[in-house]
Amino acid sequence: MDGYIGRQAERREFTELLKKRTASLVTCQGRRRVGKSRFIEECAAAANHFLSFIGLPPREGITKQEQLDSFSGHLTKQTAAPRVVLPDWPTAFQLLASQLPTKGSVVVLLDEISWMAIGDQDFAGHLKTAWDQLFSKIPGLTLVLCGSVSSWIEENILNSTGFVGRCSWQFHLKPLPLAECVAFWGKRASRVAAADKWRVLAVTGGVPSYLEQIVPTRSAEENIERLCFHQGGMLFHEFERIFHDIFTRRAATCRDIVSTLVSGPKSLQQISEALERERGGSLGDALTDLELAGFLRKDRFFDPATGKTRPRDHRYRIADNYLRFYLKYIEPAKERILKGLYQRQPIETLEAWDAIMGHQFETLVLDSLDEVFERLGLKNRAVLNAGPYAQGKTLRLQACQVDLMIRTRQAVYVCELKFRRHIGPGVIDEVREKVARLKLPKTQTVRTILIHSGELDPSIEASDYFDHLLNADEWVMG
Repeated sequence: MDGYIGRQAERREFTELLKKRTASLVTCQGRRRVGKSRFIEECAAAANHFLSFIGLPPREGITKQEQLDSFSGHLTKQTAAPRVVLPDWPTAFQLLASQLPTKGSVVVLLDEISWMAIGDQDFAGHLKTAWDQLFSKIPGLTLVLCGSVSSWIEENILNSTGFVGRCSWQFHLKPLPLAECVAFWGKRASRVAAADKWRVLAVTGGVPSYLEQIVPTRSAEENIERLCFHQGGMLFHEFERIFHDIFTRRAATCRDIVSTLVSGPKSLQQISEALERERGGSLGDALTDLELAGFLRKDRFFDPATGKTRPRDHRYRIADNYLRFYLKYIEPAKERILKGLYQRQPIETLEAWDAIMGHQFETLVLDSLDEVFERLGLKNRAVLNAGPYAQGKTLRLQACQVDLMIRTRQAVYVCELKFRRHIGPGVIDEVREKVARLKLPKTQTVRTILIHSGELDPSIEASDYFDHLLNADEWVMG
């Protein structure tokens, strides 16, 4: 693809940092392949100078000296500094600072910083000292700390007492919303059917690096087969790289966790029971790592009557379409693919395809709440709460699950998400039953919403039951 797609608001925020006369310390986090490095590079094009350094990927036996040697090589290629053997990180940072221009705007990217820190448990402390004594005194410098291991940045930078008050801005890059994903089909976007795009997005989500692999002249089935079910395909190998590079020692636990969530969201207690593990300790740490990395989301349920969050009432769900697709369809076929025995089949005939597509569709919609708010006329109104909702069964209440609940001061919006080729009138009874089960004050207005992909039975609109019918197919037509 030519050109850069999306992130307009974030780019404007970065541009404001470049206007500062003082130095800025910035962090950039997000899922692997979400485009963090490319985003910084695009933003840095507006600066007068740009230097980039990246840590070496983790592997058995890698040493601090190897990371330092790599840093030295990057520095020599981008400045007038001679290639020298750096004995430690304080020396490396001092040499870098000595090579930075003193006039104009300068962006320095320390990419995959957790890798850079391998072998030196005091790396963050050395960086903090270098910031205080060197980098913070360089006018117009923007020092960006970037990485896919968000837990390292959280622990060593954002939640560290040593860096309190030093970070000017935090960028959390999420997958692209649907309207921006469409741009990866280029000029053909308006001629490619919505169903074709949904099939691709069911696998890639809004991850830019995956969407860049699309061949717009090929069908969804051809793209998916090439990327997922061929031993040379990028998405055939991606899962192992993610878990090796990001989670390292916790990789096995993280893999077990996401495997338990393929069929749907679960509470911490349910995950603990499924894995026969204690709720705290390594299980809790692995859940945090997965959440910070963008692969899981913890939906904290709120009381629709008061808006107050129920701290002990939450569920974890897979928030990444590729992860779910890999575990459900690619991994079981891995050995056959490697042996060249995999037989191509239409993706609609894959086991439990309709159920998985429901989960994938829900993930895509929940990642595009701004689009939902705009379609409902809520963009300029105060949305107090928004997210999936579940009401447990008690002596007085029946269980109830809502795909998406939105709460404003005036009303509660009960949103049903449906992805089917044909959506029948039974959806009306489903939503009516959910509304009846909800515990809400009689003074509170309830709005019913159907967000759908697929053909609606004419009786649904004729019934006038739903306050809004949102056709999500329109969102991906460009």
